[in-house]
Amino acid sequence: MNARRELRNNRVALFDGIEEGGVRASSSYSSHEIEEHDNEAALGGLQDRVLLLKRLTGDINEEVESHNRMLDRMGNDMDSSRGVLSGTMDRFKTVFDPKSRPKMFSLVALFVAIFFIVYYLTR
Repeated sequence: MNARRELRNNRVALFDGIEEGGVRASSSYSSHEIEEHDNEAALGGLQDRVLLLKRLTGDINEEVESHNRMLDRMGNDMDSSRGVLSGTMDRFKTVFDPKSRPKMFSLVALFVAIFFIVYYLTR
């Protein structure tokens, strides 16, 4: 109980002569005028904050839209590359199929023979 009384006395001593809102009482201004002035100052600050938040959300929206467009393009590119790779893998499967090994051997032998013929003719 005594600690509470000391806290109250310290608070009164600290804020002596200061009204709510942090404005010193003056005989030339009424409390209504002081509150109105404080409200106008607070309103100006709030307007600035609202404008800042509006610009910030607009910038975030533009950034999100640009990233979505970039991700869509990347997805389309990945789909097209997946198609190309699957076609290439199908070709490799047909080339390395055990049924086509004799054809592959004869094709490689033909290329080697043509290479040696061109080499000896140009020499």
